[in-house]
Amino acid sequence: MSTPQDLADLENRRRFLTHAGMGLGTTAMASLLSRSAHAESASAAKETGLPPGCHHAPKAKRVIFLFMAGGPSQMDLFDYKPNLDQYFKQELPKSVSQGQRVTAMTKGQTQLIASTKFKFAQAGESGLWMSELLPHLSKQVDKLCFIDSMNTDSINHDPGKTLFSTGSEIPGKPSMGAWLSYGLGTLNKDLPDYVVMPSAFWGGKVNVQGLYSRLWGSGFLPSKHQGTSFQTAGDPVLFLSNPRGVNADVRRRMLDSLGVLNQKHFAEIGDPEIQTTIAQQEMAFRMQTSVPELTDISDESAETLAMYGPDVDKPGSYARNCLLARRMAERDVRFIQLFHRGWDHHSKLPPNLIAQCSDVDQPTSALLADLERRGLLEDTLVVFAGEFGRTIYCQGTLTHDVYGRDHHPRCFTALIAGGGVRGGMRYGKTDEFSYNIVENPVHVRDLHATMLHLLGIDHGRLTFPYQGLDQKLTGVNPSRVVTEIFA
Repeated sequence: MSTPQDLADLENRRRFLTHAGMGLGTTAMASLLSRSAHAESASAAKETGLPPGCHHAPKAKRVIFLFMAGGPSQMDLFDYKPNLDQYFKQELPKSVSQGQRVTAMTKGQTQLIASTKFKFAQAGESGLWMSELLPHLSKQVDKLCFIDSMNTDSINHDPGKTLFSTGSEIPGKPSMGAWLSYGLGTLNKDLPDYVVMPSAFWGGKVNVQGLYSRLWGSGFLPSKHQGTSFQTAGDPVLFLSNPRGVNADVRRRMLDSLGVLNQKHFAEIGDPEIQTTIAQQEMAFRMQTSVPELTDISDESAETLAMYGPDVDKPGSYARNCLLARRMAERDVRFIQLFHRGWDHHSKLPPNLIAQCSDVDQPTSALLADLERRGLLEDTLVVFAGEFGRTIYCQGTLTHDVYGRDHHPRCFTALIAGGGVRGGMRYGKTDEFSYNIVENPVHVRDLHATMLHLLGIDHGRLTFPYQGLDQKLTGVNPSRVVTEIFA
């Protein structure tokens, strides 16, 4: 005869198995739907002649995303406002600020206008205005599209970087590179689809914001689509080298044996992550050869090394990472993301901005020129942006040579080149204070939709079933493709 405790235990077991079954069923269904979508994509590719995963003919096949973490000051670098000197140290008109949200760092303070101390000049055949802080990049201006009307939802760094990287302020969603790996598949069997390279930083940096692996994570997508982070010192990828006493033959036999066990485990429980583990272990084995060859720049000419500047000799520097990004583009890595930190200038902006631009100006220019001369720029989309912009009003001490700026999500500038984008142009417009957008706003999600379109993807059709919703990089918010910037 069953006791009340026996019945309670039985009920608990029934509830657990029911709920677990539903959970496993949902996971399996998502996996099957994902495989079905990829099978349909492959079938459609044969019928239409399009590359696998593409909904229309792509202009680009890969992306290099140069992320300036911290928020570069658009009015000191790109968004030239020549009449602002006359407003220096005057309060920003209420008709401009409109009571809009500010951070706690400047809440309640008088918003005194700080016009830039840096000079601007027209560059290239297009005659676009560029700051004196970017003399090398100014030479590439005819390759660049300046989107001056970028805007975002986020006024703080963590949600801002998360939104730019994943399309959502809520952590845990797949990153841009993970979506591309999932949607388009691999171009190179010996290197990851998605590589991340944070720049090393040395003394003198201020307000260096943290980076988190979720910014290049796979979220609810299969984990094989997550970014592989290259280290700034030692092995480029953790545990790339074999331990003492283990050679390539031993490693191969070990992986073969482990693969048999994993396949047996997969046959028993059907967890798709087991197949991911097998695939990633095989990729790691191939990377033991491909990554050292990739990161060995001894075969680069002296002329090429000089293009990228003196820091190219420093492993982990932004300059070295730009050169590696070009080498990855040659080897068809799908999504390459560089993170350069230190752009959060709440005080002493002029000297700190000079240092930051010294880091990135020549290498970014060299990357564009190097891609072009090798015939890679036409199908490589290069994006240069931070998570938001800076305020025209000062934070802290204000003189012509000393000022800081707070976070400003309402307008900032992103640069785009290559991959079907028209160079030598500006898109969007801000008011005379670089505070509000007055023409052609472009939200971060619009940029995502535009990037996907250039890669041959309809952003509304790149989906993954999760939590009862067909999830997308651009989310449920209305997003548009900015076709006006297309070549």
